Amino acid sequence: RFTPAQPAEPRTGPRLDLGKCVNLSNMLDAPREGDWGRRFEDADVERIAGMGFDSIRLPARFSAHAMDVPPYTIALEFMDRVAHIVDLATARGLNVIVDLHHYDEIMENPASHAERLAGLWRQIGERFANAPDSVSFEILNEPHNRLDASNLIATISPALAEIRRTNPTRIVVIDGPSWAGLPDMLEAPFPGDPYAVPTFHYYSPVNFGFPDADWESPRSRDWYGTQEDLALLEDDLEKVRGYIARTGRVPFMGEYGAWVTRPLAMREAYYETISEAFASIGVDSCAWGYANTFDLWNSKKGEWEGDIARRIAAPVRD
Repeated sequence: RFTPAQPAEPRTGPRLDLGKCVNLSNMLDAPREGDWGRRFEDADVERIAGMGFDSIRLPARFSAHAMDVPPYTIALEFMDRVAHIVDLATARGLNVIVDLHHYDEIMENPASHAERLAGLWRQIGERFANAPDSVSFEILNEPHNRLDASNLIATISPALAEIRRTNPTRIVVIDGPSWAGLPDMLEAPFPGDPYAVPTFHYYSPVNFGFPDADWESPRSRDWYGTQEDLALLEDDLEKVRGYIARTGRVPFMGEYGAWVTRPLAMREAYYETISEAFASIGVDSCAWGYANTFDLWNSKKGEWEGDIARRIAAPVRD
């Protein structure tokens, strides 16, 4: 139904060329690595590259490993751990998004944590100032609760300024409010930074993408691919086309996925359909996730889950 096309070309800002991408899920974004499943293994990079992926998104909970008071020093052990993964991935030819993930406190009190967010990015920016251009930064994953469209730009702007002090042209990814949902990305204000790229997350239909959704009927289901599903997907594609035409910016889909207990054939169909659909309008996507949750790689069996990873698509590169 969908055929991957050439990457969409922005009129404003850059595009983030990801190709085939996967999130290193529930590893460094856990409160402590290992709390939510197994730890990262160096062999993961080779498995990911060997499966044909071009990029990884690296969620990391910097806020759980940093001082609460100025200068908000990030523990060297954690910073070194992030850098180790970045170095391994870039040496293997993978693009990397360093994503500041699960900063829960800033969602409840944005104004009082904006300075700390900037302090964290001052250190991250300094650590990766000499990293290759294939490394990009994502300021803050999934703003929500009290961090909304009215205060998002003011809250993240000091952090963006700190990044620009040491990384003047590095691509910086900006999530919109309401958990980086597509509807809010379409309408939310966006920084005027010339090297910023918008992103959105996509788990539609949510009663298939997530374990359950109390507001849906049924709250949970094991099937995907009905005419209604595809019509909703087509409508969302049209909205993203409109956003590109209106703003000139090309976003990417930073997360999408199907809950791990759904039938394997349905999960295979979902990842293929969603990635191909957005690739058909020239938009890259990054699957959630590699292991520990929404598994594409089965750590217990030591193998990829069916053909999910093989069937993930990306825009066509020459």
